[in-house]
Amino acid sequence: MTKEDLRRKVWQLLEHNAVQRFPGAHGRIPNFIGAERAAARLTELAVWKKARTIKMSPDAPQLAVRRQALIDGKVIYLAVPALRTEKCFIEIDPKRLGRWMTLAASLLGAAKYGRLVSPWEVRAIDLVVCGSVGVRRDGTRVGKGGGYVDLEYALLREEGKLKETTPIVTTVHPLQIVTEKVAMLAHDIPLDFLVTPFEVVATRPAFPRPRGIYWDLLKTARIEAIPSLRKRLKQASPDVPSRRL
Repeated sequence: MTKEDLRRKVWQLLEHNAVQRFPGAHGRIPNFIGAERAAARLTELAVWKKARTIKMSPDAPQLAVRRQALIDGKVIYLAVPALRTEKCFIEIDPKRLGRWMTLAASLLGAAKYGRLVSPWEVRAIDLVVCGSVGVRRDGTRVGKGGGYVDLEYALLREEGKLKETTPIVTTVHPLQIVTEKVAMLAHDIPLDFLVTPFEVVATRPAFPRPRGIYWDLLKTARIEAIPSLRKRLKQASPDVPSRRL
């Protein structure tokens, strides 16, 4: 099955079973009934309790996760949409927010109360929480197709902010867990945990996680559209393919 076929299947499943939330499932990381319960279950994990800094999804189903992270005193990082600025991450430190803390969990609140930082200014990340469209119990993840979650991971890995062992977690509805196989590429991130409102699945990913940016898989137009990629390319070693320079 192709990734796009899997996306369509999951979106249709969620809408057919009326478990999606406004504004619907199609074309996005779908919000779902039970997202708050999944968030609560995630916070019971040891990887959550140990984490002080979290690279977080900006998607609607992870709103409760972001809010709880701030309540728990964790620093979170959200990516600027489409990574369109050189300072392409928003740092939200609950110690700086006071009574505005939980408001910063929303996208508007993050933009208002957070601080823009460059990838090299991000603190070392202890945990990654991402949104997903479809997942498998072997750690396979399929997003909505933009590739930004993978790029964000790659940028932070290049800067040494993420380790090979940094856990990657998603919260999903049970209907988003599929059995169909899809081809995973070198830049695709695998998941260590799938968390639903009803269970936690500890995966054993069958494929390696990205070690950084794979320049040969990036189109020139995408590099030109993302300032932090352009800057990183200028700093890259001579073995980067010359056609990308």
